[in-house]
Amino acid sequence: MSNLKHAFNLTLFLFAVWLLLSGHYTPLMLVLGAASTLLVVFLAIRVAIIDREIQPVLLKPSVLFYWFWLAWEIIKSNLDVTRRILSPGLPISPKIFTVRAGQKTELGRVTYANSITLVPGTVTMDIDEDIFTVHALTQAAAADLERGEMNRRVCSVENVF
Repeated sequence: MSNLKHAFNLTLFLFAVWLLLSGHYTPLMLVLGAASTLLVVFLAIRVAIIDREIQPVLLKPSVLFYWFWLAWEIIKSNLDVTRRILSPGLPISPKIFTVRAGQKTELGRVTYANSITLVPGTVTMDIDEDIFTVHALTQAAAADLERGEMNRRVCSVENVF
């Protein structure tokens, strides 16, 4: 039953991507797009590549809110790193530290690790179960992660995955 749910979600996700990328909304093109999406999912089932690792994320409000929040964090951090590059007098105090991931699933932990790395000035260097080793360009960037706001936000959207 779980694989059927994943197949259904994958079908919806692929059709949504097809709609977004094709830009054709005539009845014939919609039918052809749906048929091609169903064929791809059918072939994926036949070769047994749909399993628990296939996690199409549908655009639910909590995921969209997280993306907007993450985009804002990326913009703020990008401006901070740019200022530090253009003004050599601003302090850079690199720090390597660990943070604990509160996510229950592998996909949740990967999302958290990638979110850290997407924010300029921070990089996830190593993952050992739920302990992440992170490099931060400044003490402020490290403090932001240590406060745990990103961890909480990823945990809140994890159940969507």
